[in-house]
Amino acid sequence: LVLGGCANNETDSASDKSSAAGDVTVDEAAAAKLPQDIKDAGVIAIGIDPTYPPNEYKDANGAPIGWEVELMDAMAAKLGVKTEYTVAKFDNIIPGVTGGKYDMGLSSFFDTQEREQQVDMVDYYTAGIQWATPVGKTLDPATACGITLAVQNGTTQQLDDGPAKSKACEDKGEEPLKLLGFDTQDDATAAVTLGRADAVSADSPVIQYAVKQSGGKLELSGDVYDIFLYGMPVAKDKAGLADALVAALDSLKADGTYMKILEAYGVEQGALDAFEINGADR
Repeated sequence: LVLGGCANNETDSASDKSSAAGDVTVDEAAAAKLPQDIKDAGVIAIGIDPTYPPNEYKDANGAPIGWEVELMDAMAAKLGVKTEYTVAKFDNIIPGVTGGKYDMGLSSFFDTQEREQQVDMVDYYTAGIQWATPVGKTLDPATACGITLAVQNGTTQQLDDGPAKSKACEDKGEEPLKLLGFDTQDDATAAVTLGRADAVSADSPVIQYAVKQSGGKLELSGDVYDIFLYGMPVAKDKAGLADALVAALDSLKADGTYMKILEAYGVEQGALDAFEINGADR
């Protein structure tokens, strides 16, 4: 997909940027782990869906920004290469990684056992699921039945959590949830403000940011639940890249850049103390 094919979710938050990547120096030991083809190209090709602020979204010129983008840029700087982002639908990114279109993906992917069967997941953050509703219409995600819930296609909210909650309603003899799926998270959020859905479900930092940006139209509904690791999907035949990304994260943690980026966006509560590959079971 070209940039113009995505919904316009740019926000007026350029001042949030920490610009930490510009201060990063190469970590030679980490760079040595990169596969030779990436070293030769001088870039890491990344599939991204920039519709998930503050994690990844677009600036006024359509370029991907956000704390995950800054973190990835800093990781690439540690490895002595550049980043090359290609905008795609969320649920097309992992197939693009396994098919060789991208070296990796970056779009707030929950590290799950199902995804680990397809790709290796480089874990770098932790987040949970949370709901938002129109102001004055608070729902309890644990007990809400018979409502319309907006979700982004291909996400854990759409594939796993929503269906499980819907089945729980049916098992109690109540009306199931109606899942209303959208290709972008900003469209899912807009469905609530436009009255097409009763609530929207997404990752906790994204929902909290959406509420802050809603101009008083949305409020958080219920607590954060079902905590997951965020993972960067990498093809299983590119193990060297996964190892290099972990080494870059370790280096950024050691010099303080990792926390500097998270703190600039107010998402430091999800920081990890250590980084691993395929941590779904942990």
